[in-house]
Amino acid sequence: MLKVDGVTKYYGDFKAVDNLSFEVKPGEIFGLLGVNGAGKTTTFRMIMGLLDITKGNITLNGKKIDYDVTDKIGFLTEERSLLTKLTVKEQCIFYGVLKGMKEEDILKRTKELLEKFEIPEYLDKKIKELSKGNQQKVQFITAILNEPELLILDEPFSGLDPFNVELFKKEIVEMSKKGSMIIFSSHRMEHVELFCKKLVVLLNGKSVLSGELKKIKEQYRKKNILIKGDIDIKEIEKIAGVVTVTKKADEYEVKIENQDIVKDVFKYVSKCDNVTKFSVEEPSLNEIFVAKVGESYEK
Repeated sequence: MLKVDGVTKYYGDFKAVDNLSFEVKPGEIFGLLGVNGAGKTTTFRMIMGLLDITKGNITLNGKKIDYDVTDKIGFLTEERSLLTKLTVKEQCIFYGVLKGMKEEDILKRTKELLEKFEIPEYLDKKIKELSKGNQQKVQFITAILNEPELLILDEPFSGLDPFNVELFKKEIVEMSKKGSMIIFSSHRMEHVELFCKKLVVLLNGKSVLSGELKKIKEQYRKKNILIKGDIDIKEIEKIAGVVTVTKKADEYEVKIENQDIVKDVFKYVSKCDNVTKFSVEEPSLNEIFVAKVGESYEK
């Protein structure tokens, strides 16, 4: 288990991370979210042992993370960290050796992963000759060569088309099923919702939202109602507790302040003609994220 316990990090007088705590158990995919500058990258670097912690503790399976433990960790950075003059094979050997792997095991694993990501013909190609998407595949492969116990993914889908996003998703889920602990960070909230059952949202280095995604959604009072039919937007907007009404393609999205307003909207809609859909939906993680970060800025 990865345990981040009361971690604080200062750069001089600037507090980059403020008393942060969370746990990631084997097989879990955990979301670490926040706007730019929220403290995500600093947190990742402290977990990796690349930055000293000002206060608090980070342990992996009960042990402080040092060079003995980092061989069990994989890290996909948001920035490109490939040596572009090397071939894919040379790049993988370089990273694999750093993780304490034998060259014959590195080559076997590299070929397996290149097959999985449908680029086996690129083994002897130089990194600089690859497209951005294929460079991202190689960078991901180097992060998982050692079949890490802990995998940190910072914007893993950057530069990928939808088809290749699916390849990445499949591998990430497969690794979690094998017991890897995975920390996932992305600005694309729909990707986070696909994977993460638990998450933390950071703002100015401090946790402003944390817990199980399902419970977070249940506790967030604002709901959405999707309606198909002949309704009058202005009439619905008059109902107390209705926040907005938006026409989307062939249906209407009604945002309400809380669950209690559903019955009032339904009372009106039941009198309308040709209503074929009335569905109460949980808000998206994106809505909750924006609302929570916005509230925090206003305080």
